[in-house]
Amino acid sequence: MEKIQYKLEVFEGPMDLLLLLISKKKLSINDVPILEIIEQYLDYVRRMQEENLDLSSEFLEMAARLLYIKTVSLLPVHEEAEQLVEELRGELTEYQDCKRVALELQKKGRGFDFFGREPEEIEEDMTYTRIHEPFEIFKAYMAAVGKGKRKLPPPFEAFRGIVAHKIVSVASRISFIIEKFRSGSKHKFESFFEDSQSKSEMVATFLALLAMVKAKKISVDGIGEDADVTLLSGRVGEIEIDE
Repeated sequence: MEKIQYKLEVFEGPMDLLLLLISKKKLSINDVPILEIIEQYLDYVRRMQEENLDLSSEFLEMAARLLYIKTVSLLPVHEEAEQLVEELRGELTEYQDCKRVALELQKKGRGFDFFGREPEEIEEDMTYTRIHEPFEIFKAYMAAVGKGKRKLPPPFEAFRGIVAHKIVSVASRISFIIEKFRSGSKHKFESFFEDSQSKSEMVATFLALLAMVKAKKISVDGIGEDADVTLLSGRVGEIEIDE
């Protein structure tokens, strides 16, 4: 048998040694007679032991496995041996594929811990699909404008809707009610609001009626718009208005 020249340090494990022995046959893994490879592998392990070289447990474990395959193959019925050989072929094929992929990755990167690739063009989708609660939007706005801008006074436009409306005083509506009673001592509740021009005027009229009821100048009988508002005295004096 041809002596094989090798160095142990070039092998990462028993699979590397088996692949080297197969490559010397210049055949594929499926075509190589495994029993011949077993003999060469076991011979390698024996000579390494004779030279007292440090041999890892993986090599010895594979040697025991191959020796078992060889033993089983000598039996009259060696179906188990064939099954074990096929399992070994499958493991060798997978290991060979892994080494090939690792080599390709090493060529494209700077080592086994790095892999780089060219940037790919990605079509941008600018559609915003998230849904936010109004309070979340407010919080985002406050965070965006910054603390400095939050302390600034609001612009004049923010008060335009408030300043533009006429504010009606309660005292002016009391005068209106007193004038209304000059035409009679009893009126319907809704009649005091018929000529109101704004919500502010209606609110002031309602507060004026409450103030006159509290001062016992008028009474309200009934419920709702049809209630009767009656003057309790022939003369209406001054009414104190709560601020």
